[in-house]
Parts: sequence; structure tokens; C-alpha cells
Amino acid sequence: MSSTPPSSSTPPSSTVPTTASQPPAGAQAADDGAFGWLRALGPRGRRAFGGAFGGYALDSYDYFTLPLSMVALAAYFGLDSGQTGLFTTVTLVVSAIGGAAAGVLADRIGRVKALMITVITYAVFTVACGFAPNYETLLVFRALQGLGFGGEWAVGAILVAEYASAKHRGRTLGAIQSSWAVGWGLAVIVYTVVFSVFGDDLAWRVMFWTGALPALLVVWVRRSVEDAPEAAAARERSAEKGSFAAIFRPGTAAAPGLLRTTLFAVLLSTGVQGGYYTLATWVPTYLKTERDLSVVGTGGYLTFLISGAFIGYLTGGYLTDRLGRRRNIWLFAVLSALCILAYANIPSGANGLLLVLGFPLGFCMSAIFSGFGSYLSELYPAAVRGTGQGFTYNTGRAVGAVFPTTVGFLADSWGVGGALVFGAIGYALAAVALLGLPETRGKELV
Repeated sequence: MSSTPPSSSTPPSSTVPTTASQPPAGAQAADDGAFGWLRALGPRGRRAFGGAFGGYALDSYDYFTLPLSMVALAAYFGLDSGQTGLFTTVTLVVSAIGGAAAGVLADRIGRVKALMITVITYAVFTVACGFAPNYETLLVFRALQGLGFGGEWAVGAILVAEYASAKHRGRTLGAIQSSWAVGWGLAVIVYTVVFSVFGDDLAWRVMFWTGALPALLVVWVRRSVEDAPEAAAARERSAEKGSFAAIFRPGTAAAPGLLRTTLFAVLLSTGVQGGYYTLATWVPTYLKTERDLSVVGTGGYLTFLISGAFIGYLTGGYLTDRLGRRRNIWLFAVLSALCILAYANIPSGANGLLLVLGFPLGFCMSAIFSGFGSYLSELYPAAVRGTGQGFTYNTGRAVGAVFPTTVGFLADSWGVGGALVFGAIGYALAAVALLGLPETRGKELV
């Protein structure tokens, strides 16, 4: 497969390339309708979709066991805001290593095998967190959980992207992204039950122990899911599969390289994830400590945020096919920054407004992610698709981890609400990064 086209410096409103030849009229009609994207995957593609959807939902569930338990953990171990923020930082930094390694594995041993390895890894170490006797041990277990957490999304997204048609890839990968909200919602439900039944000193441990759920998914994936045949064949034909050197090779007059694409994709990922994880990490603490909401009250407010996130993933997937990858990301980078500023500056006593604004905040911060699965997959050829997507997405996640940690240290003097505005800077970085990346809507993956 040829390398990606040269990067464009035109603004996000640039035109998009044409696609391959049109399918027969009957096939095109079968692909229409609200679920045409799902029918177009075919039986094997739908099984792959189920495996990736479940893996990412449970990845989300295991991630949110920490932010939801943060207040109880801080009290149990006597931690300050900086120390609790460090939990998120080590998870995201180590996830860069796990994501890059999983990407290479996906290119060398196949998408499905790499997917199972990542799911088992994050499940085992999430459960281990529940047995941690002290802060230092918990920090180590959480870091190791990041190895699996970092790899699952990139591997699952590529697995499904290689089954999806160019026409529907944005919507298909947007639906995969929506599973993050499903896992987040499940974590909030379990959190509400567990912290209502058990005392805080035990409840946080029980939350981590429930992270064993993903192990059940692995059994099904092993029996039912396989790599997309055409993409697998193209990958096997290449001598450079799983090569870091390939994604950092500068371009020449004869052949454009991938270095520019890799650098700008890392910047894009850093900005979007810096903003997102600032909110995902600190909003539960903000609601409990500065808005004085109970466990049930916090769960109720998060329900609005998560509902907005779920619809945002689906809507963003649709828009990334209609508007193009760059326009969709640019639009929601601007809107997400504005929502953070509005949410963090709601006056005391206006908790009703806080509830209402939770929906657009969740919508915008999630809709921006819907194009990531398709966009990063389309930026790289089959032989290094896992390596490129795993590296750029997770390096961005690791560098973006600076944002929630910075909020943790600023929270002591600014308050959590005031410090949250720092996340808006991330979305500004994402908008800048788009200037160095091409539009890829309509690109076939072979």
C-alpha cells in the first residue's frame, strides 16, 4: 500500500479526496439507513465490532474505577491533590508504552491476538489495585494497568476500521468510541451501588475487584473474532510491518515519508486527550468537594455528562463522514474549550445550571473523539497501521497526562473548578495540529 499523501497546511475547511469506484446499486441500497454501516460490515466484521466494542467499554469501566474512588482513596491514604492527580499521570504515561507495544504486536502477530493481550493485562492489574496495602503499591499497580489500557483502543479501532467501508468508517468507529460512554455509565452505576452499600474504606477496593469482568470477553473474542483477510494479507506482504523506523522516516522527492504525519498526529492526540482527561479525572472530585454533592447526587450529575458523551460519540461519527475528519475535530475542539470555560465558571448555588451544562460538555468532549479511530487508521499504510496509531494516540495520551496533574497541583490554590479551565488549552493545541495533517475521508484501507 502506498504511503499517506503529503500533509496539507490548508485550514480545516479544505476539500476532501475522491473515493474508489461506486459499489453496485443493490449493495449501495443495502448500506443505506440508520444501521447501514453495521450491515455493511458483514458477519465477520460485526463479530469484530462486538469484540472491539466490548473491549473498549470494559477498558473505560476499569479506567473510571479510579476517578470515581478518588475521594475515598485520598482519605484512606491521606493524600493531597497532587498525589491523587499522579495516579492519572502514571496511568496515562505508562499507557504510551503499552499502546506503542500493542500497536507493534498488532502489526506483527495480528489484531485479534494483540486485542486479547491488552484486555487481559488491564483486567489483571485493575483487580490487583484492590489489594494494594499502601499508596506506593497502588501507584505501581495502576501504572501497570496502563499497559493494557493504552493498547486496547488502538488495536480494536484498527481491527474494525479494516472491515469498515470508506463510506461508513467514521460512523462505524464513532459507534466503537461510544462504548467508552457505556463503560463509564456502568462504572457510575456500580460506584453508586458499591459506595452506598459499603463504607468508603472497603468500597474503593470492591470497585477495583469488579474490574475482573473483561476476562469473560477474552473467551468470546478468542472463539469468534478474526482479522480482516485483505488487510492481514497486505500486512504480511510487507517487510516493514511493525516498524518504528517507518513511521519516523522523512519524506523524499520520490516518496513522501510519515515523519510529518506522526509528529502532527501526536500533537493532535496530546491536545484532545489533555482536555478530555482533565475533565474525566477531576469532574467527580469537583462535584463532591466544591459542589457538596452526595454519592447519589454525583452519580445523577454524571448521568447527564455521560448521556451527552454517548450521543456525542454517535453524532460525531456521523459528522466525520459528512464534514470530513479535520472539520469535525476542529469544530468540536472549539466547542469543547467553550464548554469547559462555561462549566468551570458556574456561580455557587447554581447547581441546576451545572446539571444542564453537563450534557453539552459531555457531548462536545466526546464528539471530537469519534473521528480519531478512522482518521489515525487512514493516515498509515497497513504494514505500520498498528504501530502508527498505537504510538501517536498513546504518546499523545502520555503527554496529555500533564494536564490533569497540573490541575491537581493548581487545585490547592485555584480550587478544582478554577483549575479545570487549564483543559481548554489542550483543545487549542488540537486545532493547531490540524494545520499539518491531510484530509483522509473516503480513503480505502487495504
